[in-house]
Amino acid sequence: MLFDVERTTVAGRPALTVRGELDLATAPQLADAVDAQLAAAPRGFVVDLTQTAFMDSSGARELARAARKASAAGVELHVLAPQRNGAVRLTIDLLELGSVMPIVDSVAAIGVAVPDVRP
Repeated sequence: MLFDVERTTVAGRPALTVRGELDLATAPQLADAVDAQLAAAPRGFVVDLTQTAFMDSSGARELARAARKASAAGVELHVLAPQRNGAVRLTIDLLELGSVMPIVDSVAAIGVAVPDVRP
């Protein structure tokens, strides 16, 4: 399966939609996309893993890095990872990533959109 990170919108927020396998080979592409997203100075953004087929510890490490960078920049980050995506949720749950960043099961759980740029 091909890997892609696309800039999209989820729940009215800027988002990075990840498709394919997030692993050692592809995690740097997510890192670049996160850095570009943070450079735009959003108030918040979403990493959407709904269409991610697999995630290993390298992908998890990249999500943790993204959460740290977002927090340091004062940016609210949500990771959308539905329970039905067992391949991704297994890694998230085993590594307890929910203690590092908000992991949500649905778009509705993200809540009200924040403006996409700071005043």
